[in-house]
Amino acid sequence: MNKKIDQLAADNIRALAISMVEKANSGHPGGPMGGADYMHILYSEFFKYDPSDMRWPFRDRFFMDAGHLSPLMYAQYNLLGNYSKSDLQNFRQWGSVTPGHPEVDVNRGVENTSGPLGQGHTMGVGAAIAAKFLQARFGNWMNHKVYGFISDGGVQEEISQGAGRIAGHLGLSNFIMFFDSNDVQLSTKTDEVTSEDTAMKYKAWGWKVVTIDGHNHEEIRKALKEANAETDKPTLIIGKTIMGKGCVTATGEMYEGHTELHGKPIGDTGADFVKTLENLGANPKDEFAIYEDVAKVYKDIIKKKIQDAQEKKQEIAAWRKENEALATKLDNFLAGKLPELDFESIDYKAGLATRAASANVLGYLAGKVENMIVSSADLSNSDKTDGFLNKTHSLQKGDFTGSFLQSGVAELTMAAIANGIALHGGVIPVVATFFVFSDYMKPAIRLSAIQELPVKFVWTHDAFRVGEDGPTHQPVEQEAQIRLLEKLKNHSGNSSFVALRPADSAETVVGWKMLLENNTVPSGLILSRQGIKDIPATGTSRYQDALAAEKGGYLVQKTANADITLLANGSEVATLIEASKLLLDKKGLKVNIASVMSEGLFRNQSKAYQDSVILKDKPVFGLTAGLPINLEALAGPNGKVFGLEHFGYSAPATVLDDKFGFTGEKVYDQIVDFLGK
Repeated sequence: MNKKIDQLAADNIRALAISMVEKANSGHPGGPMGGADYMHILYSEFFKYDPSDMRWPFRDRFFMDAGHLSPLMYAQYNLLGNYSKSDLQNFRQWGSVTPGHPEVDVNRGVENTSGPLGQGHTMGVGAAIAAKFLQARFGNWMNHKVYGFISDGGVQEEISQGAGRIAGHLGLSNFIMFFDSNDVQLSTKTDEVTSEDTAMKYKAWGWKVVTIDGHNHEEIRKALKEANAETDKPTLIIGKTIMGKGCVTATGEMYEGHTELHGKPIGDTGADFVKTLENLGANPKDEFAIYEDVAKVYKDIIKKKIQDAQEKKQEIAAWRKENEALATKLDNFLAGKLPELDFESIDYKAGLATRAASANVLGYLAGKVENMIVSSADLSNSDKTDGFLNKTHSLQKGDFTGSFLQSGVAELTMAAIANGIALHGGVIPVVATFFVFSDYMKPAIRLSAIQELPVKFVWTHDAFRVGEDGPTHQPVEQEAQIRLLEKLKNHSGNSSFVALRPADSAETVVGWKMLLENNTVPSGLILSRQGIKDIPATGTSRYQDALAAEKGGYLVQKTANADITLLANGSEVATLIEASKLLLDKKGLKVNIASVMSEGLFRNQSKAYQDSVILKDKPVFGLTAGLPINLEALAGPNGKVFGLEHFGYSAPATVLDDKFGFTGEKVYDQIVDFLGK
């Protein structure tokens, strides 16, 4: 491509980007003007995909971190035919496919939802891990690249440390990231908030770092060639760019590099919108047009990409013919198809902590679910994901044949990486830590829910019974926070999360079954540190009884003409069973006990089923180790819920149970008081 066309294409992207923002009277025009040169060179010459088959699994992927630069993406993809002129004209409007921050839309080339800075490129790291994982199992023909795009804000977000450390440590040579370094952020220049040497930081993490003029097409081209040739390290291309590149005033003077160009329409700044369009070679009377020469060139680019993809598909077809069994396995991975699993065969001792029961399940799954990556935030021997690790080994630089990712102490990074693994496809991500540290993960959990990603979360040490570790490690309000997502609908109209707190080992096994079979939304297990008495079987086996938990809630104890329904999940179900014996022996009361592992799933059942579990014409008493609000909606206006309404204290778990009122005898007293007996 000649220099004139390259410049025209980049300027066309700039003109389209500022026109979107101007028409919407909202958005960020300056950054897209700076990143236009890189995007044009990347997509016209390096990015490999099939425009006629956008979901082709072996395409390159682009992960935007700076979601406020959505006009840059939409303008570039408009040149590639992914968006129409009217799509751009409806930027940020109701019902448009061009929202203010990019939302997953693979058919149009948008691989991830972005906006919360730092998470986008971290998801890219996750996608690169998934690609390396699959390549180790199916061959080096699977050599697609993952490209990230980050801004000054994304570099500053703390999550970038975790992403940078892990990508460098693992030697993710398939990950190439462009840093749009324009020294300007939303309200300040960067020198007002940082004096770090970003290049040295990434080099220290084990990255290849190249610094270029982000507007020099030859330097961009050279950097991308070097990055694609790199076999040992991830690459950071630091592109020194100019905020609002190409902006001019009403008198034609250059007006570039100003902070105000970051976050409001060009016409609301010292620059002039019409004059800037003219400076970029656009027609102010048709500002959403693709330049004639650019349209011709991009028509050829699209044709060439389809041809190149067909050649790659032929290579893959030849591999498939020679490796039929592997090809079938790969297809199953990509389709999310599970192998045959016999969950009922999983053995466990009596009275286990549910984290220990989970370890048994993970030990069973290791080697059977071959496309599962389990990760822990430096807690594998405590959250018991070592049940899986003991059957495999950790991912390492140069060796992705293992299935365990040692994330280190970086819960948010780990969760965002899991989102990227899920977005890539073909790999099932599982992440684990203590439940109290779900607080560190919330931003990524929220993006899991928004993107409808079936990430599996494992949270242990679920309540104040962590004991001696004290209030900093004792979850109280965390369950209420997670269960809010069960009440929040995603854009498909479903509960955006499934939270499961099992009452014993059998429910833990069923919970894992539910996690693996759920391929539509994120889900999590909330597990105990301490041992729990197993719930007595009422049918053919405790496992068969526990399968009813797939409805979210069910009766673990049922009596005819019950006087009261007792309600709980997790450890507290066994406590209610103890209390129910006292109620029968001392007061002659007949008791139903409901285990509601997931309020969200339970609420999705028919009203008749819900009423059969929680009798509406009889008193209801709920018990929770978290905030009472966890169960209050289920108990109803005439029910009572006893929970914890304060932070914990440092003491042995049995002492805390007694002090806080969570023994069978003290719960019995509370129920008697509630009933006025």
